[in-house]
Amino acid sequence: METKNLNNILIPQISRLPEKDKKISQNLTSDLNEFNKLLDETLAGEAKPEFNLSVHAERRIKERNLNFDNNEYLKLQQAFEKLRGKGGRDSLVITDRAAYILDVNKNTVVTAMDKASLNENVFTKIDSTIIMN
Repeated sequence: METKNLNNILIPQISRLPEKDKKISQNLTSDLNEFNKLLDETLAGEAKPEFNLSVHAERRIKERNLNFDNNEYLKLQQAFEKLRGKGGRDSLVITDRAAYILDVNKNTVVTAMDKASLNENVFTKIDSTIIMN
């Protein structure tokens, strides 16, 4: 069996990254720093609790073309916190864009509807309502 002389293998030295790779590296570092910050906040109990969307709610948001952006998300997050503090369990939340039914104990949005669909709807088994504008 023939052995190779490792002294003859050339290994290129890399002294710097190309500009494109530097940007990617910086973005990854930034993302990693943001992730670590969120992880630290969560472990310290400082992060706000998030909520879930049921499959039904996701479907309704898509079907009804509801604009579910960060602003709407924050309104629902605040609604969960207020309702939890007041003992709400099954709640109707009305924003300037839509209405949502929340299961506060399960931290879940059960369904969603646009404002035009609110007329003549009957909401049953609701123990609380909050208007978030």
